[in-house]
Amino acid sequence: MLKFIHAADFHLDSAFAALPAGRAAERRRESRELPFRLADYVNSHGVQLVLLAGDLFDSAAPYRETGEALAEALGRMKARVFAAPGNHDWYGPGSPWVTADWPENVHIFRESALASVDLPDLGVAVHGAAFTSPEQGTSLLAGFAAPEDGRVHLGVLHGEIDPAEDRYDPLRREEIAASGLAYLALGHIHKRGEPKTYGGTLCAWPGCAEGRGFDELGEKGFYEGVIDGGCVSLSFVPFARRRYEILNVDVTGRSPREAVEAALSGDMADGLYRILLTGETGEGGADARALETALAGRFYALEVRDHTRVASDVWARAGEDSLRGLFLRELRAKWEAAGDEAEREAVTQAVRFGLAALDHRDLG
Repeated sequence: MLKFIHAADFHLDSAFAALPAGRAAERRRESRELPFRLADYVNSHGVQLVLLAGDLFDSAAPYRETGEALAEALGRMKARVFAAPGNHDWYGPGSPWVTADWPENVHIFRESALASVDLPDLGVAVHGAAFTSPEQGTSLLAGFAAPEDGRVHLGVLHGEIDPAEDRYDPLRREEIAASGLAYLALGHIHKRGEPKTYGGTLCAWPGCAEGRGFDELGEKGFYEGVIDGGCVSLSFVPFARRRYEILNVDVTGRSPREAVEAALSGDMADGLYRILLTGETGEGGADARALETALAGRFYALEVRDHTRVASDVWARAGEDSLRGLFLRELRAKWEAAGDEAEREAVTQAVRFGLAALDHRDLG
């Protein structure tokens, strides 16, 4: 029985530009710790093989110390490590794949053609290839068939399956089915995918190892695999230091603070949250900025967005013979003529700021 890990898309040195400068710097430091934490996991769980499917760096020219740190972390692993550079960290001049001093247990695939490494002591062979430019327009698996030599054959590639555009190693299902690989470790897709089987080949994307924004929500981590008698089984291991989450809160009929407090659960101090306030509110809206300030200390990072709509009783005053009534009638007509949600949102904001001006109220 052989234990392996399949991880990808660390994107070390990501900017985390949406965060305040201090938090962004802290997140970059934390991301550099990820490979060291992974090394501890490998060594404490008896993992013998590590497959890293590209985009470990966020660019082909990260900070020098980032490449050095990754090399050190991988060198601590009591396992054989294989890395297949992707479209962000493609193999080329000046890349840390070239300039860093990589330890003996680490093998980096350097060419845009499949290469093979035989590991007779483990009974497996590992096949992989690298992006050597930011794009790879042809399938790196095209025409490949693993030899029938009694070994368990594994692949590690950065790429997509049957994509709409042929830019990032466009692998074809029939190529995977004909490959003879027992397992194909893939990178590039940041959302974890359930393992799929084509022919006799199991393949999967583990997703990115750490979320970097609200387009990368929930648990992030890697796949841990077991090879037993030529059969491969996988389990997902959540491993991210922090997670991004979006929380929708309907504030209709309640104060926004009360509605949000009721929706919060457990310890969220390590999380990065976006709270979307929905439903109906009065003239003043939900005061998202005040809520964000009041709750900020309970999260690693928090943003609150007011997506509420103006309550019907506010519009009811459009019939008044007054400046307020005239204003609401004109805005109501714009609301009804709006072509999409963005236009309706703009009308809602106009109503709130206009009424605030009429009543000399502070909307923050």
